[in-house]
Amino acid sequence: MRMIWALLVSAALAQTTPAPIPVSAKSTENAAPAASALVIPVGTRVPLSLKQGISTKTAKDGDPVYAETAFPFVLNERIVIPAGTYIQGKITHVQRGGHVKGRAQLLIHFTSMIYPTGYTVLLGGGVENTPGADKATVKDSEGTIQQDSDAGRKAKDVAGAATTGAVLGGIAGGGKGAGIGAGAGGVAGLAIAMLSRGSDVRLEPGTSIEMEILRDVTVDPGRIR
Repeated sequence: MRMIWALLVSAALAQTTPAPIPVSAKSTENAAPAASALVIPVGTRVPLSLKQGISTKTAKDGDPVYAETAFPFVLNERIVIPAGTYIQGKITHVQRGGHVKGRAQLLIHFTSMIYPTGYTVLLGGGVENTPGADKATVKDSEGTIQQDSDAGRKAKDVAGAATTGAVLGGIAGGGKGAGIGAGAGGVAGLAIAMLSRGSDVRLEPGTSIEMEILRDVTVDPGRIR
């Protein structure tokens, strides 16, 4: 009798106990789909607005540079870099204009990108173009900003000094004095041109700069907004 009762209880328990769910099935049902990372490809160009003034007259290697994205960058119909994202960098080379030759140069590297949410991404970026800079252009693939040549201005200074000398010499001693005055004036103008430096690179606050991404940058889409 006891054996029959034990068999009946075992059969009842077998009918009411649910079958175990495999661990792999549980994890598959509860796992949320992972957000795919977004990659900003190398060569991407992003328009920036400079947040501070920079001049080769006062700048030093290692000085920080602050800028802000001026327009959103869109990838696959999604905003990857919103307007107003902060871009931080540093000055890596400064050269003032020479007395006789050599133009002023400035080299900037961008190192990080700070989203409005506070999400920060490391990047490698250089200056591709400076459409908002006055009399300065990018001269090489590194992004070196170079001041335009002062040769025309210095030649004008020499010519102006020579003309002034000729006028003064002519007043003092006639035709002969005019020739002497012109020569003296030319020498004086040349000396002034040699003593004066070439113009400095000056980037005012708000200057438009085009940044080029120098290596692929991976961002988390869930942290952009």
